Order: sequence, then C-alpha cells, then structure tokens
Amino acid sequence: MSRANRIMNCEEYREAISADPAFDGGARHLSACVDCRDYGAEMRALNVAIASALQISVPELRMPQLPDIEASVENGNIVPLLARRAISKPTWFALAATVLVAALIGVRMAGNGVAYPSLEEQVLAHVDHEQAAFEVTGTPVSDHHLARVVPANIAELNHDAGMITYARSCSINGRSVPHLVIQGERGPITILLMPEESVTAARILEGRNVRGIILPVGSGSIAIIGDRDEQLDRVTQNILHSVDWST
Repeated sequence: MSRANRIMNCEEYREAISADPAFDGGARHLSACVDCRDYGAEMRALNVAIASALQISVPELRMPQLPDIEASVENGNIVPLLARRAISKPTWFALAATVLVAALIGVRMAGNGVAYPSLEEQVLAHVDHEQAAFEVTGTPVSDHHLARVVPANIAELNHDAGMITYARSCSINGRSVPHLVIQGERGPITILLMPEESVTAARILEGRNVRGIILPVGSGSIAIIGDRDEQLDRVTQNILHSVDWST
C-alpha cells in the first residue's frame, strides 16, 4: 500500500508535506487531526508566498558593454578609474526577493515567535498545542521510529517507562527534544526529554486539565504531564529509571 493511501501518523504527514507542499495524501489521517490540517495549510501558504516572491521580471539577455573609463594622473602615470554606475532595478528586485524568502523561511523555522516567561509555561503551551498526542491507543510506535526520535547520542531508553504510543521531535526553547507519550490509567501521559534544559529543583506544572512536574535529571530535565486525576508517582519513578543521558 502506498504512503498516500494508508493511514499516516503526524510525523510522516509533516515530513511529506514539508518535502512537497503539493502532497495530497494522508486524507484519512487529516480527517482526524486538526493540527496536521493546519500545518498542511500553513506549508501550502508558505509555498505560495515563496513562489510569488520569486516571480521576478528578468530583462532580456544582452552582451555586456565595456564600462566607461575615466582617467586620472597620479605621479605622472595615467590611472584608469571605472565610472560609478547605479544598481539596476532588476538587481534590487532580486535582492528584495531573496531577503523575503529568507525571512519567510526564518519565521517558519522559528515557530510562532511567542516568548514564554518560564520553562513551565512553555511546556504547558506545547502540550496544549500537540493535540495529536492525546489519542488513546494501544498501538506502540515501532522501535525504528523510536530510535529516530530518541537517538543514541541523546539518551538510552529502556522499556521501564511503559508502552510508548507516540514519539515525535519537538522544539522547546529552540532545541529539538523528544516528545513521547505512554498510556496511563486516566489517559495519555506526556514525557518531554530535555537533556539541555537544566533545572535546580522540581517544578510543578498546573494546567487547566492537566498537571505534572519537571524534574532535574543529571545535567538536563524531564517533564511528565498527565490528566489531573492521574497518579503520576509510580509512572515518574519508572520513567526516571528508564532514561540515561548520553551526554
């Protein structure tokens, strides 16, 4: 079965639409994933904006003429000087289009540009945005996919944490971090592995419908968030025993 016809997950769809904004597959996934529908629309709009920026009127190709030459006399020698010429309009248009494309790509890579006053608020905002992670499922991600999200140079992860049903690389403070989900008694439990986010003490997370904690682990930290009625103590211990930073 082709990639376009089978049910895709979020990462597969976003990889496909990022590589080719004209990609029209993943309809079955999009029917249930609002975030990916929005992501696809954003990528297509970005593609249109870039294409418009590159619609530059190119002048007719002509053989260059020799520049005008002025001469001055220095110490009895004739020194040729190139006459000053203004930069042509097509050149300015090309430069402006290049700057616009770079700006558009920069905005896309930087995300929504929101500055959060604390790591706790950024983690809660990210969890709230990643609605696809709240799917209740009994299907684990493949070992191959998990190894891509949590490569050996970030951490070693064993199965003590539980069955991982969602794994994706996300951005926290401009750094790529593994976003994992296991199924708890009250619903999905989010785990953010943040090897470069150092905290000196545990930080409590309190959202509208979720609660959790950011724990210092070695030189980094791990965020664990679940339903407000979820008993996170046992899960937290299992997660802490399952992760070893590689750096």
